Amino acid sequence: VQLQASGGGWVQAGGSLRLSCAASGRTSSMYYMGWFRQAPGEEREFVTAISWSGVTYADSVKGRFTVSRDIAKNTIYLQMNSLKPEDTAVYYCAAHPTRPRPLTTDDAYDYWGRGTLVTVSS
Repeated sequence: VQLQASGGGWVQAGGSLRLSCAASGRTSSMYYMGWFRQAPGEEREFVTAISWSGVTYADSVKGRFTVSRDIAKNTIYLQMNSLKPEDTAVYYCAAHPTRPRPLTTDDAYDYWGRGTLVTVSS
């Protein structure tokens, strides 16, 4: 499975961006897909995950970010609204054929795309 993330860029605080992650290869087996992010000097952290059974968000993005999935296009999206400077990070999409255990830990995901940089200025 190959994952290709896109859509990063620069935005002022309060603005919006939409990230995309297109999956190719054995995509039918990718039950869980999600987003992580890594700020400069920080560890990679969970943002959100989506599956057939639902969606999970990190507390830091609840109410501002929305993840969605286009099954026909094998693509997930991350709509990011009300962006804050602390959202600045490289965003990575990830996938796993079963429920990652734990869901919010990057080590639990087998497949990763290259990151896309999001910069939010104050």
